[in-house]
Amino acid sequence: GKSKIKEEWAELPDGRVVRKRLTGMLFLFGRGCHLALGPCRENPNQVVNFVNNRFIEHKLNQGCLLGHAAGVSHNGLGLALAGFSGMGKSTLALHMMNHGLNFVSNDRVMIGRQDAGLVMYGVAKMPRVNPGTVLNNPSLASVMPPEDRETFKDLPIEELWSLEHKYDAFIDTCYGPGRFDLSARMKGLAILNWKRGGAGLQVAAVDIDARRDLLGAFMKSTGLFYDSGPEPVQPDFSEDAYVEMLSGCDVLEVTGGADFERAAAILAQYLKG
Repeated sequence: GKSKIKEEWAELPDGRVVRKRLTGMLFLFGRGCHLALGPCRENPNQVVNFVNNRFIEHKLNQGCLLGHAAGVSHNGLGLALAGFSGMGKSTLALHMMNHGLNFVSNDRVMIGRQDAGLVMYGVAKMPRVNPGTVLNNPSLASVMPPEDRETFKDLPIEELWSLEHKYDAFIDTCYGPGRFDLSARMKGLAILNWKRGGAGLQVAAVDIDARRDLLGAFMKSTGLFYDSGPEPVQPDFSEDAYVEMLSGCDVLEVTGGADFERAAAILAQYLKG
C-alpha cells in the first residue's frame, strides 16, 4: 500500500514552510527566522523536534556532518553507536550507561573537527524505548507499568523486539542526575553489523575507506528541516566527506551474535581505556 503523507512543504524566497498534516502545525524557517505556529501546547514533541532540528542545522552549517547514531561518553570522551535498521544502537547505549557512562544522544549525532581531533554533538531529546529494551535493562524498570510487564514478559524474543510499543525513558529518572552530556570529544564510532541468534560477538577496528559498505549505517540525509542558507558554497555531505571526517577517529565493526551486555562491557572498556 501507499505510505501515508505526513508533511507538506513549500519553498519560499528566503526559506521554507512545512505543514504537518495530522496536527496542522506549521514550521517556518530560513535566514535566521525560526517559527512554530499552531496548536503548540497540544503537540510538544513536534515543537521539541523543531527546536532540535534548528540546532542540527546550525551545527551542519558550521561544517559538521550528520550521523544516524546514538552516543555515550566518559570523562569527556565520546563513542557514537550506529547500526543498520533494527540493530539496537540506542538499546546498546542504555546498556553502556550501566557501566558508568553518560548519555549523549539517542538517534542523531553531529560530528565536526576541533583542534587535532573530532567532537560529537548530541540532540537534547530523551530516548523512546520498546518493551524488549525495558525488560532486559534493570535501570529502565520504572518506565513500564506492572500490567504491561505482565503482558510482555513471556513473549518470544523475536516478537518482543518487533513490537511498535514505545515508552519515554527519562535519563535522570532511570540513571540519576547529571548523566546527559550534549557533546564530547569523539574517540570512535562503533557500527553494529550483528545478527540475533548468531555466533560469538566480535569487535574489530576497520578502515572505513576500504569498508564503505558500512557507511550507510551512519550517513543520514538532512531532511526537510535543513536549510543551507544563502551561502554560495553548499556543504559537502558526500561519502568522501564522511570518510575524510571519520579518519579523525577509530571505527569499530561489531559482528557475530547480538549480545548487548557483552558488547556494552567491551565498548565501555574501550572508551575508558
